[in-house]
Amino acid sequence: MSDKVEQNWKEILHAHITKKGLRLTQQRLLISEVFFEEVQHHTNIDELYQHIREKNPGIGYATVYRTLKLLTECGLATSMQFSDGTRRFEPVTDHHDHLICTECGKIMEFENEAIENLQDEVALSFGFSLTSHTMELYGVCDGMKNQGVCSVQ
Repeated sequence: MSDKVEQNWKEILHAHITKKGLRLTQQRLLISEVFFEEVQHHTNIDELYQHIREKNPGIGYATVYRTLKLLTECGLATSMQFSDGTRRFEPVTDHHDHLICTECGKIMEFENEAIENLQDEVALSFGFSLTSHTMELYGVCDGMKNQGVCSVQ
């Protein structure tokens, strides 16, 4: 998570919710805290819901879904869908790309300045001004290649 988001997510969320005429309920706060502080990156709604139920079994699936939607709307979370078709969420961080294992589903983040520069060069050569991008590279992780067993994240 970027330093700015880590320090201010409660304030950003509260301002967004207030602007929409909603309240920052204890349920929304708990869901957000678990999302930012306890779950792995690239979580889906079902995984987050299971973490939430351990802390408060009374919180419904729809409340988790709506809270993730609010976090995404106010720029605190990003939503992505990889080739497995599952919508995944992660806290907003500095830019990074993804390596995805097609065998076990493990998702690894990486940054590579040379790739970033090459993307800028390609865009410029076509007279294109980049505003954002995502890169997903699919393959088989070391666990699968070396031992026949992937380490699922």
